Amino acid sequence: MDSFKDRLNSLAKALGKPVPNESEYIDYKTLRKDYEAKANQEINQLQQQSKRQRIDALHGRSDLNPRWTFNNLIEDSDDVIEAVSIAQSFIAAHEDRAWREAGSHMMIFYGDYGRGKSHIAGAIAHQLIEQFEITVLYRQLSSLLEMRYAAYDFSAQDNIGQKFREANQELLDVDMLILDEVCVNETVLKKNAQSWLGNLLRQRLVNKKNCILITNHSLGDLEHALGRYCFESIKEYDTYKVKFSGPSRRTGLTLDDEDLSPKQQYQPNQVR
Repeated sequence: MDSFKDRLNSLAKALGKPVPNESEYIDYKTLRKDYEAKANQEINQLQQQSKRQRIDALHGRSDLNPRWTFNNLIEDSDDVIEAVSIAQSFIAAHEDRAWREAGSHMMIFYGDYGRGKSHIAGAIAHQLIEQFEITVLYRQLSSLLEMRYAAYDFSAQDNIGQKFREANQELLDVDMLILDEVCVNETVLKKNAQSWLGNLLRQRLVNKKNCILITNHSLGDLEHALGRYCFESIKEYDTYKVKFSGPSRRTGLTLDDEDLSPKQQYQPNQVR
């Protein structure tokens, strides 16, 4: 009759497991240390996978352009170089818990179209998500205002009022709010829009939530466009003002001959 050891070895072979070598003796402490090391390695791998899933979810909810990263940014002018330096300092400051808990911080990026304002703001947000798992939301102010106006249409059948209340709560709760195209094409915001935005910023200020505002206005014009109440809300923040004045980085559109009508294509005395 086979011994218990023989039956155990047969079972190991059937399961494709290695048969224990009698000549090898592993003491309990060594065996326990080996198992603990393997268990810790598996736990670490699970933690890393869980962290990656959380970060990917934060990126997905942020609504950021995935191409807005520092790696994709060309530092080809003094204003961009300076802006990147300020941005990196702002990111590094998040390492200091006392700084994070001291109050609310706001970066104001202002300058003409195509200077890289949105790109750098997005790069800051992406890095904050990666390093600190900070919640971020990117929104265009004009889209929010349109949604807000529509919320007062009581004849609407698409539940727009409830959707705006949920969207407004997101604006209040998120750690970092990026508002782009602030007052674009607006000389002065309507009074009710000024009040809404001013209240939003004040509530975020109280809850120590940070913001990035992006505008094509100068600071003087921005104050006029937002109104005093709203601009006073901004002044309550610890602010970092960054001016973009370099050349536009957007490639222009040109018309090829095939895009022109036959009459436009043939103009002997016209200089193009």
